[in-house]
Amino acid sequence: MRRVAFCLAAMLSAAPAGGQGVSERLNDYPTEARTDYVFGCMATNGQNREVLRKCACSIDTIASILPYEKYVEAETVLALQQGSGEQLAMYKTAVVSQTMVAELRRAQAEAEMLCF
Repeated sequence: MRRVAFCLAAMLSAAPAGGQGVSERLNDYPTEARTDYVFGCMATNGQNREVLRKCACSIDTIASILPYEKYVEAETVLALQQGSGEQLAMYKTAVVSQTMVAELRRAQAEAEMLCF
């Protein structure tokens, strides 16, 4: 049993090649980004304590699935897809852009299932 606990502790404290440990990866979203998400979620779903709890759960779930850098990239692509014109058309059709958005949508769906 101690061996399992030691291995688990080693895994949790080990830093991957990117330099972040598990706790840093799970909490790499700035407070401002989390708050912005919760405000938007509450504006859509209601302004009460229960919705606050669900929206906070939602961003925490997304953060546990998607690193903040990927979240920002996907949100940027989504914002660019709202525009029009030839220069922005590539953000609507590029495979890389579609993949980024798909990853965000999967994380959002998971959050929706767990929190709402």
